[in-house]
Amino acid sequence: MKDVIIIGSGVAGTVAARKLAEESQKKVLVLERRPHIGGNCFDKKDEHGIWIHVYGPHIFHTNDEEVFSYFSRFTDWYEFPHKVVAQVGEQQIPIPFNLNTLHMVYEKTKAEEMEKKLIETYGEGSRVPIMKLRENPDPQIQEIAEYVYQNVFLRYTMKQWGQTPEQISPEVTGRVPVLISHDNRYFQDAHQGVPKEGFTRMMEKMLQHENIEVRTGVDGREVLTFAEDGTILFEGKPFAGEVIYTGAVDELLDWKYGQLPYRSLDFRFEYHKIDDYQGHAVVNYTVSEDFTRITEFKHLTGQKDVIGTTIVKEYPFAYEGKEGQIPYYAIMNEKNNALYETYVEDMKKYSNLHLLGRLAEYKYYNIDLMARKAMDLAAKIGGER
Repeated sequence: MKDVIIIGSGVAGTVAARKLAEESQKKVLVLERRPHIGGNCFDKKDEHGIWIHVYGPHIFHTNDEEVFSYFSRFTDWYEFPHKVVAQVGEQQIPIPFNLNTLHMVYEKTKAEEMEKKLIETYGEGSRVPIMKLRENPDPQIQEIAEYVYQNVFLRYTMKQWGQTPEQISPEVTGRVPVLISHDNRYFQDAHQGVPKEGFTRMMEKMLQHENIEVRTGVDGREVLTFAEDGTILFEGKPFAGEVIYTGAVDELLDWKYGQLPYRSLDFRFEYHKIDDYQGHAVVNYTVSEDFTRITEFKHLTGQKDVIGTTIVKEYPFAYEGKEGQIPYYAIMNEKNNALYETYVEDMKKYSNLHLLGRLAEYKYYNIDLMARKAMDLAAKIGGER
């Protein structure tokens, strides 16, 4: 008899499973409907022997030493400072837009004046959301804000979200700052990189424990029943243990209140018989093209033992729940959040059900914060029984 059933083997489910099995001695069953573990962090070698991230690029970055140390038990790291550039016309500029970018866009004297003003106004090292920067009445800061808005933010955001910036949650627009420093890194965290043997291998090691059973190719909704009286049944029998669900909440309840809106992505992979396609791990196309960015995986993984290179172009679109579509990003606004809360309120009758993860919580989480939440939930459940 299992103590805990976890639906989903991505970062959230995997971390929770290992913590519960190892530290609380819980018998854990992990159900994964895909034929592999790893969730959207799943990676593998393609037909050319190049290590790719099947569901889009993932980079681990954190200042949380406990989370970093925990993952480091199961992997060594290929650490690197992740840098992203935006293709703006014929020029590639560092993003987030920072003081180095400022000097690339404006002539020397004007750039120096603008830099001084930005530092005096916001403080060196600060991150200012573009929508906040646009509110500043100073003409020079307005000019910077307008450049960033038009060339870095506006078209890219509309491609990514299918909405105008004004329609998007501040939680999302806040992730597109102007960085008041000369730091070209996309993240400023102490630890940045990818597992040396890949995310999937790291999570395989995490799930290798005598108290963990993993079943792939099994949809949790086919073996678990959520009865109206608040009972959860596993394979037709009442289950008294804890259930952690990491999928979409509307799907779990058969979309009874309607479908929650998400953005999805169409990944188009290309192989090229050259050593280096673009010179960067990620190039964002902020003013041109239908795709949002191109990722070249060899720059992410440090792989050198192969001929040629594989890239992927990302085309965002509205998730409709069709076969093969994957919900990636919750579209957070007042209406959608209210619909989500309707589902959560309904689920409160299941006292042994716990929602965990981007889909289950209808929020955006980086890997480290997702791991932290999983660790905290595991500690809570571990002390309950």
